[in-house]
Amino acid sequence: MISNLIGGLKAYLEAYEVISRLKLWRFFMIPMLISVVVFLSIVLISISFSEVIGLYISSFWSWDFGKETINTISKILSGIILISIGLIVFKHLIMILSAPFMGPISKKIEDDFTGVTSKTQVSSSSTLILRSIKISSRNLFRELLFSLPILLLGLIPFIGFFSFILLFLMQAYFAGFGNMDYTLERHFSYQKSIQFVKVNKGIAIGNGLVFMLFLLIPFVGVIFIIPFSVTSATIATVKIINQ
Repeated sequence: MISNLIGGLKAYLEAYEVISRLKLWRFFMIPMLISVVVFLSIVLISISFSEVIGLYISSFWSWDFGKETINTISKILSGIILISIGLIVFKHLIMILSAPFMGPISKKIEDDFTGVTSKTQVSSSSTLILRSIKISSRNLFRELLFSLPILLLGLIPFIGFFSFILLFLMQAYFAGFGNMDYTLERHFSYQKSIQFVKVNKGIAIGNGLVFMLFLLIPFVGVIFIIPFSVTSATIATVKIINQ
Protein backbone atom coordinates (compact mmCIF):
# COMPACT_ATOMS: atom_id res chain seq x y z
CA MET A 1 0.00 0.00 0.00
CA ILE A 2 2.87 2.38 0.82
CA SER A 3 4.41 1.97 -2.64
CA ASN A 4 1.01 2.67 -4.24
CA LEU A 5 0.57 5.70 -2.00
CA ILE A 6 3.92 7.06 -3.11
CA GLY A 7 3.04 6.26 -6.73
CA GLY A 8 -0.21 8.21 -6.40
CA LEU A 9 1.69 11.21 -5.04
CA LYS A 10 4.58 11.03 -7.53
CA ALA A 11 2.21 11.00 -10.51
CA TYR A 12 1.49 14.67 -9.81
CA LEU A 13 5.12 15.46 -10.67
CA GLU A 14 4.46 14.20 -14.21
CA ALA A 15 1.05 15.82 -14.62
CA TYR A 16 2.08 19.31 -15.76
CA GLU A 17 4.52 17.97 -18.35
CA VAL A 18 1.91 15.59 -19.77
CA ILE A 19 -0.83 18.25 -19.91
CA SER A 20 1.46 20.73 -21.65
CA ARG A 21 3.01 18.26 -24.09
CA LEU A 22 -0.36 16.86 -25.19
CA LYS A 23 -1.88 20.37 -25.27
CA LEU A 24 -4.73 19.34 -22.98
CA TRP A 25 -5.33 22.69 -21.31
CA ARG A 26 -8.05 23.66 -23.78
CA PHE A 27 -9.91 20.40 -23.09
CA PHE A 28 -9.89 21.19 -19.37
CA MET A 29 -11.41 24.67 -19.74
CA ILE A 30 -15.06 23.63 -19.28
CA PRO A 31 -14.35 21.26 -16.33
CA MET A 32 -12.33 24.06 -14.70
CA LEU A 33 -15.27 26.44 -15.12
CA ILE A 34 -17.65 23.81 -13.71
CA SER A 35 -15.37 23.41 -10.70
CA VAL A 36 -15.36 27.16 -9.94
CA VAL A 37 -19.14 27.57 -10.35
CA VAL A 38 -19.97 24.55 -8.18
CA PHE A 39 -17.49 25.58 -5.47
CA LEU A 40 -18.78 29.16 -5.24
CA SER A 41 -22.38 27.92 -5.15
CA ILE A 42 -21.65 25.54 -2.28
CA VAL A 43 -19.78 28.22 -0.30
CA LEU A 44 -22.62 30.74 -0.71
CA ILE A 45 -25.25 28.17 0.28
CA SER A 46 -23.20 27.10 3.32
CA ILE A 47 -22.77 30.70 4.51
CA SER A 48 -26.48 31.44 4.05
CA PHE A 49 -27.72 28.39 5.93
CA SER A 50 -25.08 28.49 8.69
CA GLU A 51 -26.77 31.50 10.31
CA VAL A 52 -30.23 29.93 10.11
CA ILE A 53 -29.06 26.60 11.52
CA GLY A 54 -26.90 28.35 14.11
CA LEU A 55 -29.87 30.35 15.39
CA TYR A 56 -31.97 27.18 15.57
CA ILE A 57 -29.31 25.37 17.62
CA SER A 58 -28.83 28.34 19.96
CA SER A 59 -32.61 28.53 20.53
CA PHE A 60 -32.30 25.50 22.80
CA TRP A 61 -30.30 27.71 25.21
CA SER A 62 -33.17 29.34 27.09
CA TRP A 63 -31.10 31.37 29.56
CA ASP A 64 -30.01 34.97 29.05
CA PHE A 65 -26.61 34.28 30.54
CA GLY A 66 -24.08 33.57 27.75
CA LYS A 67 -26.74 33.85 25.05
CA GLU A 68 -24.52 35.84 22.66
CA THR A 69 -21.61 33.44 23.13
CA ILE A 70 -23.82 30.44 22.43
CA ASN A 71 -25.18 32.15 19.31
CA THR A 72 -21.67 32.78 17.99
CA ILE A 73 -20.44 29.26 18.73
CA SER A 74 -23.55 27.73 17.15
CA LYS A 75 -23.08 29.73 13.94
CA ILE A 76 -19.39 28.80 13.71
CA LEU A 77 -20.04 25.08 14.34
CA SER A 78 -22.92 24.96 11.86
CA GLY A 79 -20.74 26.74 9.30
CA ILE A 80 -17.90 24.22 9.77
CA ILE A 81 -20.27 21.27 9.46
CA LEU A 82 -22.00 22.71 6.37
CA ILE A 83 -18.71 23.52 4.62
CA SER A 84 -17.34 20.04 5.45
CA ILE A 85 -20.44 18.41 3.98
CA GLY A 86 -20.32 20.89 1.09
CA LEU A 87 -16.75 19.87 0.21
CA ILE A 88 -17.81 16.24 0.17
CA VAL A 89 -20.69 17.04 -2.17
CA PHE A 90 -18.41 19.31 -4.26
CA LYS A 91 -16.04 16.45 -5.12
CA HIS A 92 -18.78 14.20 -6.38
CA LEU A 93 -20.70 16.91 -8.22
CA ILE A 94 -17.73 18.05 -10.29
CA MET A 95 -16.83 14.43 -11.05
CA ILE A 96 -20.33 13.78 -12.40
CA LEU A 97 -20.57 17.02 -14.38
CA SER A 98 -17.04 16.67 -15.77
CA ALA A 99 -17.38 12.99 -16.74
CA PRO A 100 -18.12 13.58 -20.47
CA PHE A 101 -14.89 15.60 -20.77
CA MET A 102 -12.66 13.47 -18.56
CA GLY A 103 -13.18 10.17 -20.40
CA PRO A 104 -11.64 11.36 -23.70
CA ILE A 105 -8.85 13.23 -21.89
CA SER A 106 -7.98 10.15 -19.87
CA LYS A 107 -7.90 8.10 -23.08
CA LYS A 108 -5.44 10.57 -24.70
CA ILE A 109 -3.14 10.33 -21.69
CA GLU A 110 -3.29 6.52 -21.65
CA ASP A 111 -2.53 6.26 -25.37
CA ASP A 112 0.45 8.58 -24.91
CA PHE A 113 1.71 6.58 -21.95
CA THR A 114 1.48 3.20 -23.69
CA GLY A 115 2.73 4.54 -27.02
CA VAL A 116 -0.12 2.88 -28.92
CA THR A 117 -3.74 3.74 -29.60
CA SER A 118 -5.67 1.64 -27.13
CA LYS A 119 -8.40 -0.61 -28.52
CA THR A 120 -10.64 0.29 -25.60
CA GLN A 121 -13.11 2.95 -26.66
CA VAL A 122 -14.41 5.93 -24.70
CA SER A 123 -18.05 5.46 -23.76
CA SER A 124 -20.73 7.92 -24.85
CA SER A 125 -21.32 11.06 -22.77
CA SER A 126 -24.58 9.67 -21.36
CA THR A 127 -22.90 6.40 -20.39
CA LEU A 128 -20.03 8.26 -18.71
CA ILE A 129 -22.44 10.45 -16.76
CA LEU A 130 -24.59 7.49 -15.67
CA ARG A 131 -21.56 5.53 -14.50
CA SER A 132 -20.19 8.59 -12.70
CA ILE A 133 -23.55 9.07 -10.97
CA LYS A 134 -23.53 5.43 -9.91
CA ILE A 135 -19.97 5.58 -8.54
CA SER A 136 -20.41 9.00 -6.93
CA SER A 137 -23.75 8.09 -5.32
CA ARG A 138 -22.20 4.99 -3.79
CA ASN A 139 -19.15 6.89 -2.53
CA LEU A 140 -21.16 9.92 -1.35
CA PHE A 141 -23.45 7.74 0.77
CA ARG A 142 -20.50 6.01 2.41
CA GLU A 143 -18.57 9.24 2.89
CA LEU A 144 -21.49 11.03 4.57
CA LEU A 145 -22.28 7.95 6.65
CA PHE A 146 -18.75 7.87 8.09
CA SER A 147 -18.11 11.63 8.15
CA LEU A 148 -20.95 12.65 10.47
CA PRO A 149 -19.80 10.55 13.47
CA ILE A 150 -16.20 11.61 12.82
CA LEU A 151 -17.27 15.28 12.85
CA LEU A 152 -19.05 14.72 16.16
CA LEU A 153 -15.96 13.06 17.61
CA GLY A 154 -14.04 16.16 16.56
CA LEU A 155 -15.93 18.15 19.20
CA ILE A 156 -14.26 16.10 21.95
CA PRO A 157 -11.02 17.71 23.25
CA PHE A 158 -7.78 15.97 22.17
CA ILE A 159 -9.67 13.43 20.03
CA GLY A 160 -10.61 16.22 17.62
CA PHE A 161 -7.12 16.39 16.08
CA PHE A 162 -7.05 12.68 15.23
CA SER A 163 -10.61 12.72 13.94
CA PHE A 164 -9.62 15.54 11.57
CA ILE A 165 -6.77 13.42 10.17
CA LEU A 166 -9.10 10.44 9.78
CA LEU A 167 -11.70 12.60 8.02
CA PHE A 168 -9.04 14.06 5.70
CA LEU A 169 -7.74 10.60 4.73
CA MET A 170 -11.23 9.28 4.12
CA GLN A 171 -12.15 12.21 1.89
CA ALA A 172 -8.84 11.76 0.06
CA TYR A 173 -9.64 8.10 -0.63
CA PHE A 174 -13.03 8.84 -2.18
CA ALA A 175 -11.64 11.77 -4.19
CA GLY A 176 -8.90 9.55 -5.61
CA PHE A 177 -11.46 6.81 -6.28
CA GLY A 178 -13.49 9.15 -8.48
CA ASN A 179 -10.43 10.39 -10.37
CA MET A 180 -9.24 6.85 -11.06
CA ASP A 181 -12.60 5.74 -12.41
CA TYR A 182 -12.28 7.89 -15.54
CA THR A 183 -9.61 5.38 -16.60
CA LEU A 184 -11.12 2.28 -15.02
CA GLU A 185 -14.40 2.64 -16.90
CA ARG A 186 -12.62 1.65 -20.13
CA HIS A 187 -11.15 -1.49 -18.61
CA PHE A 188 -13.46 -2.82 -15.90
CA SER A 189 -17.10 -3.18 -15.00
CA TYR A 190 -18.61 -1.24 -12.10
CA GLN A 191 -18.01 -4.02 -9.55
CA LYS A 192 -14.52 -4.87 -10.80
CA SER A 193 -13.55 -1.19 -10.65
CA ILE A 194 -14.56 -1.08 -6.99
CA GLN A 195 -12.44 -4.17 -6.32
CA PHE A 196 -9.50 -2.65 -8.22
CA VAL A 197 -9.57 0.51 -6.08
CA LYS A 198 -9.87 -1.55 -2.88
CA VAL A 199 -6.78 -3.54 -3.82
CA ASN A 200 -4.92 -0.37 -4.87
CA LYS A 201 -6.31 2.00 -2.26
CA GLY A 202 -2.87 3.55 -1.80
CA ILE A 203 -3.12 5.16 -5.25
CA ALA A 204 -6.56 6.56 -4.42
CA ILE A 205 -5.35 8.01 -1.11
CA GLY A 206 -2.15 9.43 -2.62
CA ASN A 207 -4.06 11.08 -5.45
CA GLY A 208 -6.79 12.30 -3.14
CA LEU A 209 -4.39 13.79 -0.59
CA VAL A 210 -3.08 16.28 -3.13
CA PHE A 211 -6.65 16.82 -4.38
CA MET A 212 -7.69 17.85 -0.86
CA LEU A 213 -4.61 20.04 -0.42
CA PHE A 214 -5.51 21.86 -3.65
CA LEU A 215 -8.78 22.87 -1.99
CA LEU A 216 -6.80 24.69 0.71
CA ILE A 217 -5.31 27.04 -1.88
CA PRO A 218 -7.76 29.96 -2.16
CA PHE A 219 -9.53 30.05 -5.55
CA VAL A 220 -6.47 28.91 -7.55
CA GLY A 221 -6.76 25.41 -6.11
CA VAL A 222 -10.37 25.07 -7.26
CA ILE A 223 -9.39 26.08 -10.81
CA PHE A 224 -6.50 23.64 -11.26
CA ILE A 225 -7.76 20.78 -9.10
CA ILE A 226 -9.37 18.90 -11.99
CA PRO A 227 -6.51 18.99 -14.57
CA PHE A 228 -3.80 17.89 -12.17
CA SER A 229 -5.76 15.32 -10.15
CA VAL A 230 -7.32 13.57 -13.16
CA THR A 231 -4.07 13.54 -15.16
CA SER A 232 -2.05 12.15 -12.25
CA ALA A 233 -4.76 9.57 -11.43
CA THR A 234 -4.72 8.40 -15.05
CA ILE A 235 -0.93 8.10 -15.06
CA ALA A 236 -0.84 6.13 -11.80
CA THR A 237 -3.80 3.90 -12.74
CA VAL A 238 -2.46 3.05 -16.21
CA LYS A 239 0.89 2.06 -14.71
CA ILE A 240 -0.81 -0.42 -12.38
CA ILE A 241 -3.06 -1.80 -15.14
CA ASN A 242 -0.06 -2.34 -17.43
CA GLN A 243 1.76 -4.23 -14.70
